[in-house]
Formats: sequence, C-alpha cells, structure tokens
Amino acid sequence: MRIKNKQDFWSGVMFFAIGTGFALGATSYSMGTAARMGPGYFPFWLGVCLALLGSVVAITAMLPKAEHVKLEKFDWGIAVILLGSVALSGLLLNYLGVYISVFLLVFLSSYASHVFNWKVAAANGLFLVVFVWLAFIKGLGLIFPLWPTFLGN
Repeated sequence: MRIKNKQDFWSGVMFFAIGTGFALGATSYSMGTAARMGPGYFPFWLGVCLALLGSVVAITAMLPKAEHVKLEKFDWGIAVILLGSVALSGLLLNYLGVYISVFLLVFLSSYASHVFNWKVAAANGLFLVVFVWLAFIKGLGLIFPLWPTFLGN
C-alpha cells in the first residue's frame, strides 16, 4: 500500500507510539478495577485509546480514497517556541504563581501562530487563567502559589 496522506500517516504513527508508551508505562502502577481505579488505570486506558486512534488515522491515510498530501518541512522555530514557553512556565510557577505563569504560557506560545494577534492572545490567556482557577483551585482544591512569592502571600 502506498501512503497517500503523509501528514496523517505520520501523525497516526506519532499517536500510536505515544499511546503505546503511556499504556506500557502505566502497567508499572496498580491498575485497580473500574469501580476502584488505581493510579495506572486512567493513563493505561488513555494510552490504549490514543494508540487505537493513531492506528485508525495511519490506516486511513493509506486508503485509496485518502487525499494526496505531501509532508511539509518541519518548523523547528514553532517547536522551540512551544516547548520553551511550557518549560519557562514550569520553571516560573513557584516564583510568579499560577495566574501569571499560566497567562505567560498562553501568551508566549501564541507567538508560534502565523497569525499572532496580541489582543486574542491576551484574551485567551485571561480566559485560561479563570478556567485554571475554577477547575483546579476551586473545583479540585489543589494548592498552588497563586501570586508571586515576592509579594508576600
């Protein structure tokens, strides 16, 4: 079989590899049951689902009815911006707090877009800060530093 849609094929292979890795890694944790899930239950089944999704995407890219698409050149600049913004956010979380580090993460990673707009990036950043506050701080009760440590909170 010939690969007609190389972009979908390699995306499917990537999903399959990551899903298989997570599923295999989760087997080192206690699985539990569906009624009493252990720490390995959710990552195992999430990995299995991701691997199945990757298989379907890769196989459909080889079907005769698949659209013929060539693989574009990998843009290392975008990868550096995205990975750098995530790493910077993780490094600054304890010093700047959740609110500022999440906003910086969204705003800086928006530079990876070819159609960057600072107003849209700021609005997305504010929305995600509110979402993180509602979901993780209020909803789940997780304890994170909310504001910078040098402010004395």
